[in-house]
Amino acid sequence: MVETQHLLSRVRPPRVQITYDVEIGDAIEMKELPFVMGVLSDLSGDRDPETPLASVKERKFAEIDRDNFNTIMSKMNPRVAFQVKNTLSGKDGDMMNLELKFNKIDDFNPIEVIKQVPQMAELYKTRTMLRDLLTKLDGNDTLDNLLTQVLETPADQNKIKTALKLDQSSGEDAQPKSKK
Repeated sequence: MVETQHLLSRVRPPRVQITYDVEIGDAIEMKELPFVMGVLSDLSGDRDPETPLASVKERKFAEIDRDNFNTIMSKMNPRVAFQVKNTLSGKDGDMMNLELKFNKIDDFNPIEVIKQVPQMAELYKTRTMLRDLLTKLDGNDTLDNLLTQVLETPADQNKIKTALKLDQSSGEDAQPKSKK
């Protein structure tokens, strides 16, 4: 039996195509072997100690494609836990413990990562509110003049700071109080 590997030139051939020649009587017939690839790997990152992985014997192969990628990823429950220098607190040498979980491919988006870190999520929320305020100021001269006047007057600035501190200490969001 003569075994050889042939490359077929079709319009769009598969990336890997393995064939071999089989002698049947006096004729030589070409048989194609299916290409199956299996990858054994722990792609879950830093495992949660409370949920250990099953033994290798108990694990099953999973066919992954673009339609079931998020489902397979959520079953793997990948996570990463690490410490970083806390530059948000302003204190030197202060470290922050982070744990990021990725249950779908969109969780790798920077905004989704920000939402998983409470300090960064709060800053992002503030940034979004400031951007919304800037949008409302665009073309609204009355509101623009009012805010400029408030920010230029030290007495008004102190009133705002006091109101914000009171709202934050009482556990409420810092919302302006409506006039009745």
